[in-house]
Amino acid sequence: MTPTRKRRLMLVGLILLAVGTATALTVLALQQNMTYLYTPSEIIAGKVPAGARFRIGGMVKEHSVERGQSLTVGFVVTDGDGDMRVEYEGILPDLFREKQSVIATGEMHDGHFVATEVLAKHDENYVPRDVAEAMQKAHRKHSVPETADQQAQ
Repeated sequence: MTPTRKRRLMLVGLILLAVGTATALTVLALQQNMTYLYTPSEIIAGKVPAGARFRIGGMVKEHSVERGQSLTVGFVVTDGDGDMRVEYEGILPDLFREKQSVIATGEMHDGHFVATEVLAKHDENYVPRDVAEAMQKAHRKHSVPETADQQAQ
């Protein structure tokens, strides 16, 4: 092998090593910053890893908002199948209210969700597809089919 070929081979090797290292570092950084979205029923079913930071999505349950001292707020997020208590300390978004979509980011502590960020929107277009599908599935499961007597009337 000529010295020119050796230098080219070493240069290509170093470039491939640099690209591989950059790719590995990028993937590692993205994994550490990734937060998954779960519904309350998935959290209750134990699908969330212990100690993980994640997002909970669903609707704020009616008559569940409790305001504490200063900026402390507690509310219940539901997906139709399960309810999860959420505690948040801070200023809630202007559009936050009962029976509206909400996504909260945080961690589980002593059986309830402690949020560090709360996002809310006034219409159903904001609901993530996974949450909307879970809520539709729960709604279909809980709806009572009509009996033959009700159909005859």
